[in-house]
Parts: sequence; structure tokens; C-alpha cells
Amino acid sequence: MADLSIHHIDDSTAHELPYADGGVKAGFPSPAQEYMDCAIDLNRDLVRHPESTFYARVEGNSMEGAGVSEGDILVVDKLLEVHDGDMAVCVINGEFTVKFVELHDGSVTLRPANPAYAPITVAEGDRFDVWGVVTYVIHRVHRRAR
Repeated sequence: MADLSIHHIDDSTAHELPYADGGVKAGFPSPAQEYMDCAIDLNRDLVRHPESTFYARVEGNSMEGAGVSEGDILVVDKLLEVHDGDMAVCVINGEFTVKFVELHDGSVTLRPANPAYAPITVAEGDRFDVWGVVTYVIHRVHRRAR
């Protein structure tokens, strides 16, 4: 299972960052904006329910096929109801994991995105809980040499 380290959100202070509101072209380059007059605050813009949302850092590679890599940060909302196909942070028999939740005819399967890992079928008698639905993945693209 992918291990997670859980962190509560501190939204007590705002930290607005400049925002290129005109967009950044992924095709042909366009002239750069001379200034950025908008600002975003990631806590305000990514967290819909601060009292029930937490961050989790991904440890492991079972979700790599979904673009979730080791070290990525998940924004997880405990208030949202899980639906079939949602990526969620779950606890099964005392262990945290992040997987896609599949709901079929009263059964629950936790499906990894990496084919090297087997799906987990929640069996009768397993201690199972969905801790929250993943709403955003913060993915680092620049990896520094250690």
C-alpha cells in the first residue's frame, strides 16, 4: 500500500502569490505579460472546506499511472461523499492508502493506477473507512539533485 504522511491545513494566514491570469501558452509562444495584476492563495483556492480538509504527502508509487508520484501532495476533503471512480485516501485494517475506489453491488475495491500492484477487495470483517476524497494533486516537476 502507498503510505501517506498526513498534515492539517493552517488557513489562518493568507499568502497570495502573483497569478498570470492571461494563461501560459503550451503551444506556440506568445509575448509575456508585462505584469501580473491578479493573485491566488492556494489555501483559499484549493480548499473548499477548511475544517474537513487535510494535506497528505504520497509515499510509494502505486498511483503513478494516474500522474501521482512519490512526494506529491494530495489535497483531501473528508466532507465529500465518495463516488465510484473517485481517488480517495482510505484506511484498511489500520493502514492508510490512496487508491481509486470502485463501488459495485455493495462491494468495494481499491484500485491502484500502477499495474505492478494488485487491486484490494475489501472483505467482510476488514476494518475499512474512506478518510476523504482527493480533490487536487500538487505535483513537483523540478526535482533537485540531493
